[in-house]
Amino acid sequence: MDASDWDARYADTELMWSAGPNAFVEQVLSSVTPGVALDVAAGEGRNAIWLAEQGWSVTAADFSEVAVERMREIAGARLGDGAGSLRAVVSDATGPAPRPEGADGYDLVLFSYLQLPRESWGRAVAAGVAATAIGGLVLIVLHAVRNLGEGVGGPQDPTVLHDPEDVLASVADLPVDVEMAQLRHREVEGAARPALDTLVLLRRRAD
Repeated sequence: MDASDWDARYADTELMWSAGPNAFVEQVLSSVTPGVALDVAAGEGRNAIWLAEQGWSVTAADFSEVAVERMREIAGARLGDGAGSLRAVVSDATGPAPRPEGADGYDLVLFSYLQLPRESWGRAVAAGVAATAIGGLVLIVLHAVRNLGEGVGGPQDPTVLHDPEDVLASVADLPVDVEMAQLRHREVEGAARPALDTLVLLRRRAD
């Protein structure tokens, strides 16, 4: 799907995603000292707004103009006087990442359910790593391939799904150290079994 397709999807519903952050994002990042963050393919901003509420200075990027405008509206209502801590921009995840304001690189780059085919995903994660400051974190949450047969929900196209080992293969040549690479169960309301998600945490090292 291209940006116009996502514009149409966002315009057709009041709120496409949940208002709260992804459970794994909250779990992993609650104990991390806030700094400067980039949320890639941020959608309506559920993770980006939560990060801003925790004290992060956030750039939230999405290639859907409709999503970005909605994110700005929600951030204004949720953050009030603190809305300046979130900068929402239109940007394609497979191109160069938006540069941080007042910093050489991001302390955190977040990919939450950016489901792309292998080549496009490789470009996106490489751009995200390049935008991360030395010592900074890259957190990746994805629908796993194994979810098709063992889980519930999520995209049904296996070409856009990635297990932990697939993500590790995609970053093998990038300047990162792996701090976590797991397949996690995520409870889904009303479902008889959990969804299976990939959770990977990387730390940027010098080239």
